[in-house]
Amino acid sequence: MPTTKKRLNITLPPEVGAAVKRLAERDKLPRASKVVELLLAALEIEEDRAWDALVRKRDIRGARFTSHKKAWA
Repeated sequence: MPTTKKRLNITLPPEVGAAVKRLAERDKLPRASKVVELLLAALEIEEDRAWDALVRKRDIRGARFTSHKKAWA
């Protein structure tokens, strides 16, 4: 049966594979599902880093502020 999910073939270092296996067993999930969950969490962290970098660049002395109401009007 065809799948709509994109397949990715990766090779894990032994210690990473062992950690994924332990976490998957702990959470009663297949290893692939646990890896997807961990990747999603990592992507959230990367997104937060990008937003933080943008905010730090804009957070300067004398910056002009816009009210929430005006920004979303």
